[in-house]
Formats: sequence, C-alpha cells, structure tokens
Amino acid sequence: MKRVYISEIKPGENVLLKGWVHEIRDLAKLKFILLRDVSGIVQCVVKDEKVLKKILELTFESVVEIHGKVKKSNIKAEIARNDVEVEVSELIILNKAENLPMHVNEKSVSSELPTRLDNRFLDTRKKNVGAIFKIRSNIYKHIVDFYTSQRFIIINTPKITTLGLESGAESFVVNYFDKKVVLAQSPQFYKQMFVMGGFERVMEIGAVYRAEKSNTIRHLTEFTGVDFEMGFIEDENDIMDVIENMMKYIIENVKKDCKKELELLKVELKIPRKIPRIPMKELKEVLAKKGKKLGDDDDLDAEAEKIIGEHALEKYKEEFIFVTNYPWKVRPFYHMKPKNDSKGTRSFDLLWRGVEIATGAQREHRLNILQAQAKEKGIKIPKIYEDIFRFGAIPHGGVGFGLDRITQRMLNLENIREAVLLPRDPVRLTP
Repeated sequence: MKRVYISEIKPGENVLLKGWVHEIRDLAKLKFILLRDVSGIVQCVVKDEKVLKKILELTFESVVEIHGKVKKSNIKAEIARNDVEVEVSELIILNKAENLPMHVNEKSVSSELPTRLDNRFLDTRKKNVGAIFKIRSNIYKHIVDFYTSQRFIIINTPKITTLGLESGAESFVVNYFDKKVVLAQSPQFYKQMFVMGGFERVMEIGAVYRAEKSNTIRHLTEFTGVDFEMGFIEDENDIMDVIENMMKYIIENVKKDCKKELELLKVELKIPRKIPRIPMKELKEVLAKKGKKLGDDDDLDAEAEKIIGEHALEKYKEEFIFVTNYPWKVRPFYHMKPKNDSKGTRSFDLLWRGVEIATGAQREHRLNILQAQAKEKGIKIPKIYEDIFRFGAIPHGGVGFGLDRITQRMLNLENIREAVLLPRDPVRLTP
C-alpha cells in the first residue's frame, strides 16, 4: 500500500500513514495517538490489544507507520483534523525517539529561543514554526515569479571576492590558499557589471555577509539578500515603482497561498494601495515635532524609523513608506547626486511598519563623476570596477532587500532569528 498524507485522507479509505507521534492519550481500554506529518495531524484510535501493547513502547516524536481505516468524526480538536479519525489495525515503530532536549508539543512549557535554535530540527516540527518557513518559501517563490515576469535575468554571483579587501571594513577576511579574500557584503559590483553586460535587468537571491558586531533583534552576520539592478531608468522613481509592484504581488499571493499558515500565526496582511515617497528632510521635520531631532547629515536610527512608520500609518494609512533623498554623507560613493544638490542622493529606504527592509538608489554611471565622488569619500576605486563604466555604461539603479527581514516584518516576529532556519550572529556559529 502506498503512503498517503494526512491532509489527503477521506472517510471509508484504508490508509498507510507515516509520521511522528505528537501526543498519546490514554482512556482506560482505549488509547489515542495524535499522528503528525508535514501536511497535518490526525487522531488515531487504538482498540486492538496487540497494538495497545506496542503503545507502551512509544515516546513523543517516535516515528511510526500506521495502517488503518478512516472514519468520520466530530472530535473537538484544536490542532488535529476534526472531520476524520483513523481506526488503527497495525502499528509499526520505525524509530523510537530518545528523551527530548526540548518540547515539540508545547502545551504547557515553552522553550527559550536559544534552546530552540540549538535544536532547530526539532523546533521546525512545531506547527507554528513550520508555518513561518512555509510562508518564507512562498515569499521566495513569488519574488522569483515576479522578477521573471518583469524581464529580469536571474544571476548568481561570487561570494568569495577581493572587492572590499582594501579597507576590510565590515568584511570577513578569510584565507584562500595563499591569498587573503573577503566574503561578499553585497553583489553590487556584479549586478552593475551585468547590467552593463547587456542583460539590462538582473536579480539575485543569495547569501550576504557583514562583519558587524551587532547583537540586536534585527541584525545578522549572514543573511539572504534579494538584489536587483535595472538599466535605462529615468531616475530612482522607476526603481521604486518596481519595488512597490513587487510588494503588492508578494503580499497578494501569500494571502492566497498561505491562508492556513497566516491564520495559525494570527497574521492579517494588508496590501498597500500607494506607498508614499517622502524626502528625508520633510520627515526630519516630522521627527522634530515628535521630539526626535536629527541633523541635516544624520542617518535614521531605529527609533526614528519607528516614529516614521507610525506617521505613515497615521497620515497615509499605509504600513509602508519610502524615505527618499538620503544625505550624501551617509550613502556610498556610487549613489548619484541630484542636480543642484551636492549634499543629497537619489537614494531611498523602504520601511515596513517602522523597520527598514530595503535600500536602493540610482547609481552614478558617468566615470568622471564616479571617480570624483570616490575621491570626495577618500576611496580608491579598484580598476576592475572602473572598467565596467568605460565601454558604454547605461543609466541604472537598483536595490537590496533582506529576505529574512521581509519575513520578519510580514509575520510580526519579534526577533529576526525566528525567520531564519540557522541564523549566524556575532556569537552563534552552530548548528
């Protein structure tokens, strides 16, 4: 008999199920096993004496094979299917679980996050945790679908590089045979290279590394970046148009595909109508009125982002807001400056409920200006970077998202580590 998933079983069928023992319930001569597989949980009724003896050997999270008949049921179950149950005719123990280091069936005891991360393969067996990663997988799928529909070419760029080795700031320097190299902080250079390489529009989802000793609930040393770059733009608004359409597309499709998981996590998603695009200078005036004073050249900190998020919700009835025209002082040398504004940039951040999830800009494609801006920042541009602007560089721009942070904000998770299977931060290197 072929194994079937719990979500697929129907009354009247003889079935073979395989999964984990989620719970055992004892009612005198009748025993119940709550069996769990990737698709759901079902109550299995045990009456047969031979099977009843085998249950005595079972422990939570043991792996079993159950043969039985599906019957209609009106059980009151919070976590299991309440329309059917399985009357067990045969039980085979495939693997008996040892004493658990943490609870998977957390009816009364909740494990702390460090313990959960140490035992992540057990943690992900929990329905609510599994739901997070099913939704994250769905976000990933729809990001790829969206950019494919917009004529972007998906690329994969090196994560071992010499770019950034000169300064070493915020880079992980590693041994590469007899040389020193760094782990890529961003695919920025490579995105620009292949926009100039004739692809015009490129995107990548890949690992990004930052050697920042930031022990916060929103930072990681390794995260999954979603990056795109597009050519022949008029200005940064073309980039924001694509981002806005992407966020609408993702949220709309996640709402449709992941109803069950969103309900489990008690998340209601709101599709943006029109994301406001507000200059930094204007928002600093708003911040000042709320008691948060920042200088003209200051960047936004976490508190300022939170206040701006509240302002967007209050004034524009939107959870998202683009903060535009960041000060030149806090932006990279390759961001383009607006005409007649030497202290500004054609750049932006996208905030979602008061937290930055993306940074983007129109890039400077004119080599002489790029060189002058690098000199102004005290940066020596590698020749390999200069060369991509020598042979027909097109006006272009792009953005970098954090997939982990998108997931965190979408699902209202307190800590970004909850949105990552195996997070890396300044103190966590295992498992």
